[in-house]
Amino acid sequence: MMKDLEAYVIKFVGLKQGKHQFEYKITDEFFDFFEYDDFNTAEVNMTILLNKKANMLEFSFTAKGNINLNCDVSTEAYDQPVQNTFELVVKFGDEYNDDNEDLLILPWSDYELNIAHYIYETIVLAIPQKRIHPGVEDGTLDSEILDKLDELQPKAEEDKNEDDIDPRWEDLKKLLND
Repeated sequence: MMKDLEAYVIKFVGLKQGKHQFEYKITDEFFDFFEYDDFNTAEVNMTILLNKKANMLEFSFTAKGNINLNCDVSTEAYDQPVQNTFELVVKFGDEYNDDNEDLLILPWSDYELNIAHYIYETIVLAIPQKRIHPGVEDGTLDSEILDKLDELQPKAEEDKNEDDIDPRWEDLKKLLND
């Protein structure tokens, strides 16, 4: 498994100080390594900008692409555009420490960093919590599930007759106005 993620290892020791750019095309196969299957397909371009300084490394991760998801309302598949950035500072110290999400401390002896997990997090955090097909939002999606949901929708308040209102509510409304 780690052998397959070898493409995401950046050997920073041999790099000159300054900016270095790395490009990756991330597809659903990448997420198989993390056993993540909350979407159908993924096609995301990752740009990693590494600014190597004398005593630290600054990484900037930028994800942009499309992920095919199933809608939470209609269960219809749709392409969700995703875009996200993540900044990581890598410093060196006596021992490994990743307690802070924006700061990674590597031992002085380290000469490379596997960035696969940071790529994974950058993309997964770009996926919206609530997944709604654009056709559901604008009313253009024709779906049996949506038709059934409309059919089961409770009747609107204006359909109720004024006589059906419990007189106790009227008394309570008077208290609000006092």
